Amino acid sequence: MNEAVNTQIANPPRSHRVRWIVASAALILVAIVVWHELAQKPRTRAAAPQIVRVTQATLGDMPVILNELGTVTPTATVTVMPNQAVSGYLVEVPFQEGQDVQKDQLLAQIDPRPFQAALDQAIGTLQRDQGLLHEAQMDLTRFQKLVTLDSIARQQAEDQAYVVVQNEGTVKLDQAAVDTAKLNLSYSRITAPVAGRVGLRLVDPGNYITGSSSTGIAVVTTIKPTTVEFTVAQNDLQKVVERFRAPGVTLPVTAYASDGSKPLATGTLYAINNQMTTSTGTVTLRASFANDDEALFPSEFVNVRLLVDTLHQAVLVPTAAVLSGAPGDYVYLVNKDDTASVHKVTLGPSDGKNTVIASGLNAGDTVVIDGLSDGAKIKAATAPAPQVSRAPETPPPAKQTDGGGSVSPAK
Repeated sequence: MNEAVNTQIANPPRSHRVRWIVASAALILVAIVVWHELAQKPRTRAAAPQIVRVTQATLGDMPVILNELGTVTPTATVTVMPNQAVSGYLVEVPFQEGQDVQKDQLLAQIDPRPFQAALDQAIGTLQRDQGLLHEAQMDLTRFQKLVTLDSIARQQAEDQAYVVVQNEGTVKLDQAAVDTAKLNLSYSRITAPVAGRVGLRLVDPGNYITGSSSTGIAVVTTIKPTTVEFTVAQNDLQKVVERFRAPGVTLPVTAYASDGSKPLATGTLYAINNQMTTSTGTVTLRASFANDDEALFPSEFVNVRLLVDTLHQAVLVPTAAVLSGAPGDYVYLVNKDDTASVHKVTLGPSDGKNTVIASGLNAGDTVVIDGLSDGAKIKAATAPAPQVSRAPETPPPAKQTDGGGSVSPAK
């Protein structure tokens, strides 16, 4: 019996040996697979090229424009006042508030009766003294004849000559008094000194007014033509002056609404102030406008766009392709191996849609419109990218970027 037990222990069942062999083989297989994976070099997965939009730099025209803030300034704004020499009660104010008036049109009438009476008195005095002068001249003629006949003393004729001279002086004084009375009578009629639009009435009929009054009768403002005053920074002044003084050159100025939504009128630059404001470093310019449609209202704030010059055959790229960063201003230039690299450029003026590349890029060079990283692999998009178009002479308004004049900034 013991021998049978020992025989079973020494010779285990066949199924146990099979399981052990299978498990060992599986472990060996797993170890081989793990070793193979660990020993194999990791493969680098190639990055897919970025799909970007590209366009070519082209040649075109670009206007050089200064964006400024301006104020509509009438050519004449006059407060109608009575003359210092006259005063009295207003008997008539024959104008309607807000109406257009012509030069010398009657605006107010001071009671003319005192001035008419003074004129009549001066005329009477003149006529009396003219009669005395005529009498003295006739006596002088008779005395001179009697002197030749030795009928009177020579001294009597000489005295009469001095009387004539005195009467002539009196007549001249009387004539001056008559002229003064006529002038005062004319001053009782208060007329418009310039053509324009009269404002609200400041006095009513029946009021007593004097020449020392600071209120006045009304304010007359010239509506058309009109002007717009604006300032230009000293850094931009030199190129404006050079173009302004060039023979046969007129600089167009466009006035836009205060919100820049629409153009109001187009005029020309006609005057540059002779001094610069030291506190702001700007100089005042004035442009004239016909203003036939009265789109410009006196003292209105407007946006001003001054076309200084137009660059011809300039290298243009879409403004979206221009970036700014640590290198300065740059674009992504497409290389021959279909990679994009940072390319530093010098910028010129811009109209918001296109930007001039003053240096660093040539016409025909391909640039990326969408931003990407330096050296990235790229693939041009199948959809056509927007092409550079010829810049318009008068581009749409853009917001001003600083207090002084600046060439239209890239958006």
